Amino acid sequence: MKKFSRSFKALWTGEIVSEFGGAAGGIINGLLLFELTGSKEWMGALWLVYFLPSLILQGISAPFLNHVIKERVLKNIQLIRAFSYLLPLLGYLLGSQSAVILGLIVLQCFLGLMQPIYASLSFSLLPQLCRDEELENANGLLDGTIRLMSFLAPGVTSLLLIFMPLPFIYGISAAMFLASYIALSQIPPSNTKEAAVWTKKFWWKEMREGYRTFFQFPQLMRLTILTSTVQFAVGTTLVLSIPYIRRDLQGQSWEYAIFSGAFPVGYALGMLLLNRLPKNPHTMYLGLAGGGFSFVLLFFVHSIPLAWLCELFGGILFPLFNAQNSAIFQREAPRDRLTQLSSVRLLFIRITMPLGVLFASSTLLPVTTRQAYLMIGLIIAIPGLYYLFSSFTRPREQLKKAG
Repeated sequence: MKKFSRSFKALWTGEIVSEFGGAAGGIINGLLLFELTGSKEWMGALWLVYFLPSLILQGISAPFLNHVIKERVLKNIQLIRAFSYLLPLLGYLLGSQSAVILGLIVLQCFLGLMQPIYASLSFSLLPQLCRDEELENANGLLDGTIRLMSFLAPGVTSLLLIFMPLPFIYGISAAMFLASYIALSQIPPSNTKEAAVWTKKFWWKEMREGYRTFFQFPQLMRLTILTSTVQFAVGTTLVLSIPYIRRDLQGQSWEYAIFSGAFPVGYALGMLLLNRLPKNPHTMYLGLAGGGFSFVLLFFVHSIPLAWLCELFGGILFPLFNAQNSAIFQREAPRDRLTQLSSVRLLFIRITMPLGVLFASSTLLPVTTRQAYLMIGLIIAIPGLYYLFSSFTRPREQLKKAG
């Protein structure tokens, strides 16, 4: 951590604090809404309120992101999130159930709208804060600690609920985002060219240019597609994991809790492993193929401890792929369009997660939970193995360019 710049440390601090606050807020959103309505339909509607505006904005915002001061927008987003988390608490203090539900809906909508902009800007800001040779470790550190926060937040939130009413946790989440704003304020603003005069014609021209540029880089497209397969699997496991442990393996709730926590713990370990391994296509595609194989193994195991180990194994290996493929994108994409291309990349990646949820939820596909794990594992592992073997057979010059 000492080798990174002060600006990166500020970004890292802002990221992990806001991730903890967001994870805690996400837990109480569902709990509070179910407590008020007792309806699964309302739960589904709440996620649609998050995903649909988010994906729409993701698709149309790309041209604007090249012409903003990233550091300023990141700070403003954290302020908007902080105040948004106070809306359900305000409804609770007013004593109105309708006001609480309305506050939850507005909160989810704001979170959905802010997330794609924040993720694209922070991803494209990283090359400005780190040297090229630090990008893999920087991406791994950010990704690993964020996942670790998502693992720690549920336990800490459960403890807090012992001492305070559920809606008051929103105040803690708001404070976390305010702390993130303060941390991000330590990043000095970059020099940016004067913003363009926005017109419909200019926006459409920039939109076409962004997508055209993205498709001109086959390697970046390939890595984006491979990352999308991983996100498809993540969406699928959101649906599969509970029935797999509770029904297929006859496990208890606490055994499912360990299963769900094994992956983020493994991811944090994988981040440490990444610091000690060479950064090249061999280790990158080994991480992809091995991570996919961890899903395949779940088809065969009939023991809950072995299922835990499979999740831990996958968590350790996936950072080897994720951190390095992110660094390649940050290096190879044209710097003058990196923010825009990052938004396009994120759109392709984010679309696949709800598709994975639909795949796992569909009654039209006559597959068992185990068979679904086998399918998503093979979708990831087969391309990973192909590119892993290819990385050993390609000439050195191509290998260097690919990595």
